[in-house]
Amino acid sequence: MTLKSVQTLLDVLHFADSHTAVIVPELGIRVTYASLRQQVLAMADALASAGIRPGDRVAIALPNGLPAIVSFLAASIAGTAAPLNPAYPYEEFLFFLGDTNARVLLCPPIGAEFARSAAADRKIPILSVEMTDQGNVHLVDAPTGASATEPAADDIALILHTSGSTGRPKRVPLRHFNLAVSSANIANSYALSEEDVSLCIMPLFHIHGLIGSTMATLLSGGTLVVPTKFNALSFWRTVRELRVTWFSGVPTMHQLLLARTHRKPVEAASLRFIRSCSAPFSPELIHKIEEIFGVPFVEAYGMTEAAHQMTSNPLPPRHRKPGSVGVGTGLRVRIMDKQGNSLENTQRGEIAIQGANVFRGYENNPEANARAFVNGWFRTGDQGYLDQDCYLHLTGRIKDIIIRGGENIAPHEVDEILLRHPAVAAAVTFGCAHPTLGEEVAAAVVLHEPRGATESALIKHCRELLAEYKCPKKIYLVKSIPTTATGKIRRRAVAAALVDDQRG
Repeated sequence: MTLKSVQTLLDVLHFADSHTAVIVPELGIRVTYASLRQQVLAMADALASAGIRPGDRVAIALPNGLPAIVSFLAASIAGTAAPLNPAYPYEEFLFFLGDTNARVLLCPPIGAEFARSAAADRKIPILSVEMTDQGNVHLVDAPTGASATEPAADDIALILHTSGSTGRPKRVPLRHFNLAVSSANIANSYALSEEDVSLCIMPLFHIHGLIGSTMATLLSGGTLVVPTKFNALSFWRTVRELRVTWFSGVPTMHQLLLARTHRKPVEAASLRFIRSCSAPFSPELIHKIEEIFGVPFVEAYGMTEAAHQMTSNPLPPRHRKPGSVGVGTGLRVRIMDKQGNSLENTQRGEIAIQGANVFRGYENNPEANARAFVNGWFRTGDQGYLDQDCYLHLTGRIKDIIIRGGENIAPHEVDEILLRHPAVAAAVTFGCAHPTLGEEVAAAVVLHEPRGATESALIKHCRELLAEYKCPKKIYLVKSIPTTATGKIRRRAVAAALVDDQRG
């Protein structure tokens, strides 16, 4: 089967029956493509027997591992997969389960109390996903009697949320062909083959982990190593023992590995390249990583709306440009002014994209779509320029999204949580520069009474209602929050003013 013949995620499962598809290193489990296909189709049939039809949302709250992969693929075949961060608190599960209109929740047999509680309160059926010691994943007490309908290329396979600088997160529906095309673009970018072994260290509720690591590997017939979580201490031992040839992560992960390594580890002998995406990386650190690890380090640029990858620095013998996110990979890249006119190379403007991997629009959000699309081009909200060689350089974000270690955070969400505290009169959340995470979350808060609450009490309040990565690590208690003449808050201006005050 050629990459061009892959139209749906079901097509991905027809490669190399006896070849190892997935390895779970902690348990010593190896699953072939034939076994993976059988498990996925059996779970898809079970979901169909449970009443799931094409388009029905199947929420998934599972940690990284084989059960998450089987559940994602099965849900995308029987209905639409809606993976969620298993570390969400109750409030966030309640929102996302309702916002996606989930018909069923898949979670582990033990634990996942917040997810289970939120699903019960939403009156959403819960199905437990179990894995045997031999690596067989199945639904506990799986229903029978129906067969899943084979998906079409235009069916929605995956729904994820993306964060905007204002309002609640937006729903991004991605079709089978969006994901198949994106996976093929990534596989082609790095010449992936069945000889490659990829180490998945990104979460499988995130487009980076699902497509950049998992589906690109499976589509190319390679082997995917999927530990439960990223562990810098055992990382190189896993690379050596399983002869990993590449991995993709965010700068935070790469910097953790770099901090523990001062010369090329002998365990890295099997590597042929390292990939980074989801947050900017400094040219100085790129040079240092290549010098120590002795392999090309390629920085890519992606987003949920494009089913992950949009551009990437190429592998040798083509030229890599540290500080750039490379060239378009299977799509067109254009720089636009505010009116949507194309700009010349070297001119800064908004980055816009067009291609088969790009989604058609946010779900039930005509206002956002009217802003995001112009003449068939999707406006990313990021600012940048194309150099004379058509390599893309990012220069900033037009949107106010905070990117912390590769995770997108909508400031408005944090504002709303802070405003739930009875002592808070006003709040504005913003990103502050951080040496390893790229950005850290901070906020400015006006209290109803001068001593109505402490910084630590407000941080504790956020931790009870938000995922840890979204919680402010610094809260400034201020008398007022500056606004423009029209009453708008400029988050970056607030951040700059507070940081300057601290330095002064």
